[in-house]
Amino acid sequence: MLIAKLKTLFRQAEDAQAQSHNRALELTCAALMFEVARADFAVEATELDTVNALLTEQFDLAPEELVSVTEQAAQQADAATCLYEFTRTLNELASAEEKRALLAMMWRVAMADDVLSRYEEHLIRKVADLLYVPHSDFMAAKQQAL
Repeated sequence: MLIAKLKTLFRQAEDAQAQSHNRALELTCAALMFEVARADFAVEATELDTVNALLTEQFDLAPEELVSVTEQAAQQADAATCLYEFTRTLNELASAEEKRALLAMMWRVAMADDVLSRYEEHLIRKVADLLYVPHSDFMAAKQQAL
C-alpha cells in the first residue's frame, strides 16, 4: 500500500517536471521567434501567423494553449534585456536536434514576409552562436527554411 502510494507520487512528480520542461521550451522558442519578427523594426502579420503555425506544429498546442504561450512569450521578449536569458534556458533543456529545429523555425519567421533583413540574420546568427550550434547546422537550417 505504502509502496504504491510512493510510486504514484514519484510518477506525478516526474509528470510535473516534464510539463514544466516542455512549457519552458515552448516559451523560450516563442520568445526568440518574436525577437526575430521584431528585429527588422516591422512586425508583419505573416510573421505572427508563422510564429503561431510553427508553435502549433512543433509543440502540438491546442488553441487556448497557443494563446497562453504567445502572450507569456511576448511579455518575456518585452522584458528581456539580452538573448542570454533565453539561450541559457535552451542550453540547459534542449537537445542539439531541438536547437537546430529552433533555428529552422527562426529562419522561417524571418523569411515569412519574403524579405530577409540583415538584422534578422544577425539575430539568428547570434542565437546560433550562444547555443553553440556549428556553422554548418546554422546554414543547413537556413537552407531548410528556404
